[in-house]
Amino acid sequence: MPADLAVIGLGHLGIPLVQAATAAGVRTLGYDPDPRAAADLRAGRLPSGAWNGALSAAELRRMTAGGFRTTSDPAELGRVHTAVICAPTPLGTDRTATLSAVGEAARALAAQLRPHTTVVLESAVYPGTTEEYLRPILEDGSGLRAGRDFHLAYSPGRLDPGNRTHGYANTPKVIGGLTPACTEAAAAFYSRLTEKVVRARGPREAETVKLLETNYRHVNIALVNEMAVFCQDLGVDLWDVIRCAETKPFGFQAFRPGPGVGGHGVPIAADLPPYPGRAPGRPLAMVELAQQVNGRMPGYVTRRCAALLNEHGKSARGARVLLLGVSYKPDVGDQEGSPAREIASRLMELGAEVSFHDPFVARWRVLGRPVPRADALYEAVADADLTVLLQHHRSYDLQGLAVKAQLLLDTRGASPAGAAYRL
Repeated sequence: MPADLAVIGLGHLGIPLVQAATAAGVRTLGYDPDPRAAADLRAGRLPSGAWNGALSAAELRRMTAGGFRTTSDPAELGRVHTAVICAPTPLGTDRTATLSAVGEAARALAAQLRPHTTVVLESAVYPGTTEEYLRPILEDGSGLRAGRDFHLAYSPGRLDPGNRTHGYANTPKVIGGLTPACTEAAAAFYSRLTEKVVRARGPREAETVKLLETNYRHVNIALVNEMAVFCQDLGVDLWDVIRCAETKPFGFQAFRPGPGVGGHGVPIAADLPPYPGRAPGRPLAMVELAQQVNGRMPGYVTRRCAALLNEHGKSARGARVLLLGVSYKPDVGDQEGSPAREIASRLMELGAEVSFHDPFVARWRVLGRPVPRADALYEAVADADLTVLLQHHRSYDLQGLAVKAQLLLDTRGASPAGAAYRL
């Protein structure tokens, strides 16, 4: 039976969209160019890695019962009314977003694109990508014209993994179409999935919404990370400062420090050209500084580890260091941009014997070699010279862990007061 919706890219953006669509009664086709990934989902097998904690076997069964099916055959993309591109855009070595997966998804769709189809891009991209990069691929590959023969729009993904309060249905969806008709076509689709649709002036404005939201997060985390270092030097309890400051009913939103910033959102300090022929734009000095501050946090955490060990008569060389939580968000296994990898590599370079525990990550490699996983958590904590909480998963009983630990460094401020050293 033909699907109403094709979701191209079954990752951190695509799967929540599939869940929302099937829950709303929308027949949904999931496209993945990897035949093995599509076959696993068809067989009811959960992928590993980023989806751990974000999708259960029962949820996958409900999605299938709701009309979800998967394919690696691009020919099936020509039988849908709406196609949403949710391809990943990871940061490259130059810290710019990689659009290759978006391009591949667009070319697969373009060859099958039919008139009157609504095409939406949800991937995190630079302002202008929908019009300057995606549109030519779709038009050249299909012979159709966006805004005339098919609808084209951008809608930023607003997923917050592990958030039990705000999901797809109660998070407003921003939409910016190439034309007013494109916006309305996309709005008509998303209004089936969410309680509120917000219309942007166009795709560039919608793309810049995502940019502003991501940069806002990074800048504010950078501020509180600098405050963490500042307060440590002064002997001030930053966590108590934040507790008091957040009682102010206006003009303040509490952010909390951590060992670094991860995630799929792309902070942009300068409008660097993500594809040929595009000139660089004006740099965003505040965001550039925020990236520098946040980028220093893994090194700062490593130095705190070495200092704590030294204060208790131990050297980092040969010390047994257990890292708790290596994902970038609580209660999911997604490691995109997680600072845990850099912290582990720095500790290894100091000669520490590093192991890890994460209920959502079965295997972990750093510096090209596997890191031992602690299966018996409390025994591992008791055996470690230093335990470092990098991510606060709900399953961690921090009070119990603090009792067992020889030394506990809490980079998330989640342990009871006085039970651990804090960032």
